[in-house]
Amino acid sequence: MEKILDIADSIAYEKSLNPKDVKEGIKVALIKSAQRAIGAELFFDVEFEDDKRRARLYQKVLIVADDDPLVEDGKNYINVSEAKTIDEGLDIGDELRYDINLEEYGRNIVNIMHKELENEIQKLIEGEIYKKYSKKEGKIVSGQVVRVDNDGNTFIEIDEIRALMPRKNRIKGENFKVGNVVKAVLKTIDTNSKKGIGLELTRTSPKFLEELMGLEVPEIADGIIEIKKCARIPGERAKLALSSNSPRVDAIGTAVGVKGVRINSVSKELKNENIDVIEYSEVPELFVSRAMSPAAVKGVVIKGDTAIVSVFEGQKSKAIGKSGINIRLASMLTGYQIELVEEAGAIEATEVEEKKHTSSKAALEALFG
Repeated sequence: MEKILDIADSIAYEKSLNPKDVKEGIKVALIKSAQRAIGAELFFDVEFEDDKRRARLYQKVLIVADDDPLVEDGKNYINVSEAKTIDEGLDIGDELRYDINLEEYGRNIVNIMHKELENEIQKLIEGEIYKKYSKKEGKIVSGQVVRVDNDGNTFIEIDEIRALMPRKNRIKGENFKVGNVVKAVLKTIDTNSKKGIGLELTRTSPKFLEELMGLEVPEIADGIIEIKKCARIPGERAKLALSSNSPRVDAIGTAVGVKGVRINSVSKELKNENIDVIEYSEVPELFVSRAMSPAAVKGVVIKGDTAIVSVFEGQKSKAIGKSGINIRLASMLTGYQIELVEEAGAIEATEVEEKKHTSSKAALEALFG
């Protein structure tokens, strides 16, 4: 295989591959071709001669003892007595090597060799793509829409690869056209695809919201604020539970931003999805109570996987939310099955507190004029 190392270097340069990996791919391609041309059961190997820039393909025959049953194989083994008739210096454990020139086996096998080489190079390219994108799994990627099929599946070109965003992974009401630039989270990498590496994107997962928040809020990206929990009903509403790792940083105010600029920017990317931001708590009862926002909660009792939530009178509709969306999200966020109890007496307690506040205010006004 004259000048094949020059070809290997050229392929490595053009495809941005490691030259050593390309050489190994050539070796595998030559051995597979020889097995197809001469015999799949035979032992072959390849030796590279760097000074001559060529590859030497040869068949290996192992020398064994005269009484070794492997001799009956008749193809891959030879007894030592017979080997010494070829070369007196040979001994048990040595190898006989027979040079193979695949071109002598006809044009068909040369075509097979080229095909095998292409396959090995393609595997190397896919391996590099996998290594690159496996680091981006669960992260935001962006690309240009190149096709939308009749089923609403969107194909997006990301650098050197085409990714798929199934219709189910698209926010309800979204419509993309060829040429649109789209952001999404890399959900999975499929290495079993017959067409090569396959990337699946999504805009509906909670992870997409989390990553968008990380892009918009530097304190999240830096780890000062931590997203503890996230729940979404894509395109409608979401809840985020945040915690601050610094006593100087208010998690909620920082994430929302001045006049809501940060949270509104994220909401806009999510087709105006409403995002509730609450403070996380390790105390289950307190966490559930906060998750029920904007409803005013009187108390929470945890029983196994169920949270029994008592709300003030008139707050039940807020707790449930339109079409049950608030209670569903609260359940998704906390992991508890939520049962609501509306307490009629709760409003009376509120009225008493209001009367106390009014009386105190009147007394102060009388005292200070």
